[in-house]
Amino acid sequence: MKAGIFYKPHDVRVEEVPDPKIEKPTDAIVKITYTCICGSDLWWYRGISERKPGGQIGHEFMGEVIKVGKDVKNVNVGDLAVGPFFWCDGKCPQCKKGMSSACLNGGSWGTKGTTGCQAEQLRVPYADANLFTIPKGTDEKLMPSLLALSDVMGTGHHAAVSAGVTKGSVVAVVGDGAVGLCAVLASKRLGAKKIILMSRHEDRQKIGKQFGATDIIADRGQEGIEKVKELTETIGADCVLECVGGKEARDMAIGMVRSGGRIGCVGVPHDVSDIPAGDIFWKNITIGGGIAPTASYTPELLADVLSGKLDPSPVFNLTLPLSELSKGYEAMDKRKSTKVLIKP
Repeated sequence: MKAGIFYKPHDVRVEEVPDPKIEKPTDAIVKITYTCICGSDLWWYRGISERKPGGQIGHEFMGEVIKVGKDVKNVNVGDLAVGPFFWCDGKCPQCKKGMSSACLNGGSWGTKGTTGCQAEQLRVPYADANLFTIPKGTDEKLMPSLLALSDVMGTGHHAAVSAGVTKGSVVAVVGDGAVGLCAVLASKRLGAKKIILMSRHEDRQKIGKQFGATDIIADRGQEGIEKVKELTETIGADCVLECVGGKEARDMAIGMVRSGGRIGCVGVPHDVSDIPAGDIFWKNITIGGGIAPTASYTPELLADVLSGKLDPSPVFNLTLPLSELSKGYEAMDKRKSTKVLIKP
């Protein structure tokens, strides 16, 4: 089969690799129908974070089940399914608490004997816990929205949940990538009355408004903080969703949340210093978030996508075949695309 391979920063190739095989009775093999490129992939693509050369890449997928191990009970050959970007066993104490991304026996794709998802096929461990089946006959138009549940929609939802977004909340979202835009959509779904999106890009501002953003602020740093306060009776937002992971984004989140408010951090941290304990203490701020347990969130979000209540598909604005994977990385690196959809 063909799969995306990382060689060095700005060097991603598609090459022939061995087809996956059933290794344990709880495994399944999926023929991938859709995968995509994530904003977090850009950290190693740009050389900002380290990655060992030679491995398969990608962590988002959906596809058709073509083989199952003898102990797989809930998934059958021929099923179409979507999987989480962190796989889990579904049974450990962390999974039972709803924190599937911290599974004691799970991990990220590419670790513990698994491979990347930007490929034609994938071995899925603990198939019953990691493959969420999609009804036969589901409209093809829904597939991008269903793929978004693998990561960005679930991660945006995690930001909103971690920040305590509820009916009537005033929300500020830092970051206008696919996760930030999905955080806007998640906040709207949870009943926020005002959603402020920090964005400098006209194309992403348009998607943000479509998803429910009531206000757009292009300023950054202290100027951005002051603009948020102007829109929130000078006190700041009830909930701030930090979807970038950098120091400036973190500092902005702390500056624009009101005293007693909450911050949900889901941006992968990079170049971030220690959290300023004094600011947190004197403002009574609660900070939550982390790696989204998308396997725990998928059932409720999947139901809303299938019913037509939830549509994160506009975050995908470029579709390419797997053979042109490198072009997809270049497009996202140069901000020519918000999120690239890949069809093997």
